Amino acid sequence: MARIAGVNIPTNKRVEIALRYIHGIGPAKAAEICQKVGIPAERRVNQLSDAEILQIRETIDRDYVVEGDLRREVAVNIKRLMDMGCYRGLRHRRGLPVRGQRTHTNARTRKGPAKPIAGKKQPGKK
Repeated sequence: MARIAGVNIPTNKRVEIALRYIHGIGPAKAAEICQKVGIPAERRVNQLSDAEILQIRETIDRDYVVEGDLRREVAVNIKRLMDMGCYRGLRHRRGLPVRGQRTHTNARTRKGPAKPIAGKKQPGKK
Protein backbone atom coordinates (compact mmCIF):
# COMPACT_ATOMS: atom_id res chain seq x y z
CA MET A 1 0.00 0.00 0.00
CA ALA A 2 1.47 3.34 -1.08
CA ARG A 3 1.58 6.11 1.51
CA ILE A 4 1.60 9.64 0.12
CA ALA A 5 1.16 12.85 2.18
CA GLY A 6 0.26 10.78 5.25
CA VAL A 7 -2.57 8.94 3.46
CA ASN A 8 -2.68 5.28 2.46
CA ILE A 9 -3.88 5.35 -1.13
CA PRO A 10 -5.68 2.24 -2.49
CA THR A 11 -3.42 -0.07 -4.50
CA ASN A 12 -5.87 -1.57 -6.99
CA LYS A 13 -7.19 1.74 -8.39
CA ARG A 14 -5.80 3.86 -11.22
CA VAL A 15 -3.19 6.39 -10.04
CA GLU A 16 -5.34 9.36 -11.09
CA ILE A 17 -8.29 8.08 -9.00
CA ALA A 18 -6.18 6.98 -6.01
CA LEU A 19 -4.52 10.41 -5.65
CA ARG A 20 -7.97 11.93 -5.02
CA TYR A 21 -8.01 10.19 -1.63
CA ILE A 22 -5.59 12.91 -0.48
CA HIS A 23 -7.40 15.98 0.93
CA GLY A 24 -6.75 18.89 -1.41
CA ILE A 25 -6.29 16.85 -4.60
CA GLY A 26 -9.25 16.57 -6.96
CA PRO A 27 -9.64 15.41 -10.56
CA ALA A 28 -7.73 18.30 -12.17
CA LYS A 29 -4.77 18.27 -9.77
CA ALA A 30 -4.53 14.45 -9.92
CA ALA A 31 -4.31 14.58 -13.73
CA GLU A 32 -1.76 17.41 -13.50
CA ILE A 33 0.43 15.42 -11.08
CA CYS A 34 0.33 12.34 -13.32
CA GLN A 35 1.32 14.46 -16.32
CA LYS A 36 4.21 16.14 -14.42
CA VAL A 37 5.59 12.82 -13.23
CA GLY A 38 4.97 11.20 -16.64
CA ILE A 39 2.68 8.37 -15.56
CA PRO A 40 0.03 7.17 -18.06
CA ALA A 41 -3.59 7.62 -16.89
CA GLU A 42 -4.52 3.92 -17.09
CA ARG A 43 -1.64 2.78 -14.82
CA ARG A 44 -2.59 1.21 -11.45
CA VAL A 45 -0.97 2.07 -8.12
CA ASN A 46 0.28 -1.50 -7.60
CA GLN A 47 2.14 -1.28 -10.94
CA LEU A 48 4.15 1.77 -9.85
CA SER A 49 7.80 1.44 -8.93
CA ASP A 50 9.20 2.84 -5.69
CA ALA A 51 10.96 5.56 -7.69
CA GLU A 52 7.68 6.68 -9.29
CA ILE A 53 5.91 6.77 -5.91
CA LEU A 54 8.80 8.84 -4.55
CA GLN A 55 8.51 11.21 -7.54
CA ILE A 56 4.76 11.64 -6.92
CA ARG A 57 5.41 12.27 -3.22
CA GLU A 58 8.09 14.90 -3.96
CA THR A 59 5.89 16.65 -6.56
CA ILE A 60 2.98 16.89 -4.12
CA ASP A 61 5.22 18.13 -1.27
CA ARG A 62 6.86 20.74 -3.50
CA ASP A 63 3.92 22.11 -5.52
CA TYR A 64 0.69 21.59 -3.56
CA VAL A 65 -0.82 22.39 -0.16
CA VAL A 66 -2.56 19.20 1.02
CA GLU A 67 -3.88 17.35 4.09
CA GLY A 68 -2.90 18.84 7.48
CA ASP A 69 -1.47 22.10 6.12
CA LEU A 70 -4.55 22.72 3.98
CA ARG A 71 -6.96 21.90 6.82
CA ARG A 72 -4.99 24.24 9.12
CA GLU A 73 -5.03 27.02 6.52
CA VAL A 74 -8.81 26.73 6.05
CA ALA A 75 -9.37 26.71 9.83
CA VAL A 76 -7.23 29.84 10.22
CA ASN A 77 -9.18 31.59 7.46
CA ILE A 78 -12.51 30.74 9.14
CA LYS A 79 -11.17 31.87 12.53
CA ARG A 80 -10.03 35.15 10.97
CA LEU A 81 -13.54 35.78 9.60
CA MET A 82 -15.06 34.98 13.00
CA ASP A 83 -12.64 37.26 14.90
CA MET A 84 -13.25 40.07 12.42
CA GLY A 85 -16.98 39.82 13.09
CA CYS A 86 -17.93 40.10 9.42
CA TYR A 87 -21.18 38.60 8.11
CA ARG A 88 -19.54 35.37 6.95
CA GLY A 89 -17.81 35.03 10.33
CA LEU A 90 -21.10 35.44 12.18
CA ARG A 91 -22.71 32.74 10.00
CA HIS A 92 -19.82 30.38 10.80
CA ARG A 93 -20.13 31.21 14.52
CA ARG A 94 -23.87 30.45 14.55
CA GLY A 95 -23.51 27.29 12.46
CA LEU A 96 -25.70 28.58 9.62
CA PRO A 97 -25.13 28.50 5.85
CA VAL A 98 -22.45 31.01 4.85
CA ARG A 99 -23.02 31.42 1.12
CA GLY A 100 -26.49 32.90 0.89
CA GLN A 101 -28.59 29.73 0.94
CA ARG A 102 -32.13 29.89 2.33
CA THR A 103 -32.76 28.68 5.86
CA HIS A 104 -36.58 28.87 6.15
CA THR A 105 -36.65 25.33 4.83
CA ASN A 106 -33.66 23.05 4.23
CA ALA A 107 -30.17 23.91 5.57
CA ARG A 108 -30.44 20.84 7.84
CA THR A 109 -26.81 19.90 7.18
CA ARG A 110 -25.59 23.09 8.85
CA LYS A 111 -28.38 23.51 11.42
CA GLY A 112 -28.58 19.87 12.55
CA PRO A 113 -31.76 17.87 13.11
CA ALA A 114 -35.02 19.84 13.44
CA LYS A 115 -35.94 20.82 17.01
CA PRO A 116 -39.66 20.52 17.79
CA ILE A 117 -41.42 23.74 18.86
CA ALA A 118 -43.90 23.50 21.77
CA GLY A 119 -47.50 24.17 20.78
CA LYS A 120 -46.93 23.95 17.06
CA LYS A 121 -49.54 21.73 15.40
CA GLN A 122 -48.44 19.09 12.97
CA PRO A 123 -50.09 19.35 9.54
CA GLY A 124 -52.90 16.87 8.90
CA LYS A 125 -53.85 16.32 12.58
CA LYS A 126 -57.01 17.62 14.22
